Amino acid sequence: MVTRILTVLVIGCLLSVGLFAGEALAQTPSPAEAAAAAQVSADTGYMLLCSALVLLMTPGLAFFYGGFVRSRNVLNTLMMSFVLMLVVGVTWLLWGYSLAFAPGTPFIGGLQWLFMNGVGLETTDYLVGSQPEAVVSYAPTIPHQAFMIYQAMFAVITPALISGAIVERMKFKAYFWFILLWSTIIYAPLAHMVWGKGGFLGLYGGIGALDFAGGTVVHISSGVSALVAAIVLGNRKAYPDRLTAPHNVPFIMLGAGLLWFGWFGFNAGSALAAGGLATTAFVATNAGAAAAGLVWILMEWVLMGKPTAVGLATGLVAGLVGITPAAGFVTPMGALLVGGITAFCCFYAIRIKNKFQLDDALDTFPVHGVGGTVGAILTGIFATTEVNAAGANGLLFGNPAQLFKQLAAVGIAYVVAGVGTFVLLKILQAIMGLRVTPETETQGLDVTEHVEIGYGEAGLADMATTGAVHAGVE
Repeated sequence: MVTRILTVLVIGCLLSVGLFAGEALAQTPSPAEAAAAAQVSADTGYMLLCSALVLLMTPGLAFFYGGFVRSRNVLNTLMMSFVLMLVVGVTWLLWGYSLAFAPGTPFIGGLQWLFMNGVGLETTDYLVGSQPEAVVSYAPTIPHQAFMIYQAMFAVITPALISGAIVERMKFKAYFWFILLWSTIIYAPLAHMVWGKGGFLGLYGGIGALDFAGGTVVHISSGVSALVAAIVLGNRKAYPDRLTAPHNVPFIMLGAGLLWFGWFGFNAGSALAAGGLATTAFVATNAGAAAAGLVWILMEWVLMGKPTAVGLATGLVAGLVGITPAAGFVTPMGALLVGGITAFCCFYAIRIKNKFQLDDALDTFPVHGVGGTVGAILTGIFATTEVNAAGANGLLFGNPAQLFKQLAAVGIAYVVAGVGTFVLLKILQAIMGLRVTPETETQGLDVTEHVEIGYGEAGLADMATTGAVHAGVE
């Protein structure tokens, strides 16, 4: 009896082990499935890191701009960048992402992804309609939300760039509403036209203009808008005869370094996967920045007798701007040329702006508008499908038509950004006014707009003058 019981138990155990083993074998992924899962994990980690790098660019921009202004305006200038992380951090989830990337018309996205509806962790296909075949995918090896948050960081920094033209004189309330409206009405449609499925200008069913990481979408749009804003607001009281030197050059250098560091996420991340194309864009980004910074200080050395820290920082940022649209389409040697040519053009653009006495305070249009324009045009010259088969050959590689496509995209971006910004500012001017009072401008905007001071005892005297009270300040 005992023997029979033991025999039954042994047979049962063997059967159970066999069943469990068979189930485990059935659940073991094939080599192809395991490789695909590993690719998704690697690309997702890479894109989340790149998203963080791009977000870091906004504080970097804040310090870059903050070093240029008078010390009594440093906090206001920092706030003009940092507030974008809050405003766009919310509006992008509510409506911005859908307007920019959901399939819609050739000029603006649809409403399918409002409030993050349908934006989940799926990878290959994103459902955009009631029918199973109504799907789209921008990056098939990362979750939809990873693509969304990466693009959010672009939407954050772009309107922040505009602030460089209007520092030291714009009401913070007016600026708040301006950047909220601008990111919705100007940035989202431009992003859709260039990068969205079915967008009018881009590779996904459009005319085929090349913009790897934002020459038109980011830099031309912000640069042109900055110029229009500077003209509408008018010159500062101290411009051009009573301007002061940058109050904190180390801030400028720190900001430039953070921008260069974060720009690797900006450009290399635009490959949307870890791999060869990301490597190409990374190398091109470094080459463009280095070449531009070198050209800038050499020009200063020749024309002015001494190279400057501010010139070095400005030059490398100009190179980063110029290489942005080209980063994933040109060779390393092409990137050196793009960076050097962009620096030369931006250097003289600043001089021309100064001759016309346009108070674009921190040279946003000469660096970002002109730099983005030059970079977009040079992309149509130096691009090659040997670097990126999904792109197109440029003029030097037997395709002159690509240059005309680039020029068309540049022209349309100028019109959308310029006209849209002018209309928005005029509406806000009529509703709430744009400029602070002359007295406020003289005192500085830190105390009057934020009831805070950037530095020590000198600021306390300003607060006492205005009668301002702030917790923690005695």
